Amino acid sequence: MQLPDDYKELASAYGPGRFADYLQLYHPHGNTQYVDLAGPMPARIRSQLQSDYDQGTYPVPYDPRHLFTMGVTDNGEYLFWITEPQDAPDNWRIAVNEARGPRWFTYDGTVTGFLVSVLSGETAVPQFPRGLLEPAPRFVPSPPSAGNSPPLPPPARTSVDTNEIREWGRANGYEVPQRGRIPAAVLRAWEQAHRGDES
Repeated sequence: MQLPDDYKELASAYGPGRFADYLQLYHPHGNTQYVDLAGPMPARIRSQLQSDYDQGTYPVPYDPRHLFTMGVTDNGEYLFWITEPQDAPDNWRIAVNEARGPRWFTYDGTVTGFLVSVLSGETAVPQFPRGLLEPAPRFVPSPPSAGNSPPLPPPARTSVDTNEIREWGRANGYEVPQRGRIPAAVLRAWEQAHRGDES
């Protein structure tokens, strides 16, 4: 698949990392398979969107076949390219879903334009936290590897609400924040406890 020129320049200039301590674009050299543009996540998320689209679970405003996941936030929102027209990637727009709800936001421009507009305060994405720009946003490169801890596993069942994982963690003695990233230890324990539930 061809990629937009602005994304290629951005990925080359910055490398993998996070913007405003909240938003991470997938990168061809992501430090785990879960933030790797060529890894398994775009296909998994598209499959879940297709299921939502077919079953009417959440209204998906675009045909999932034309959505390609290219970023994620700490709260679980995904950023997508709307890959229409497919042969003109520099004209693709950006869509953002709501992590645990029906809202979508569409930005009529490139991913670089989206980042500049959001991080300058010009555009407010309703799904993003109000304090996103406090303190002043910056870019933090990802470490070369995930360190000693294994990469975060995806949830065993992609349709599970993260609130369910949080409640399970608290009920089993884990400290789990009300919002933001669920600790890796909780995700691993939940995954292990529910491994047999997929059948």
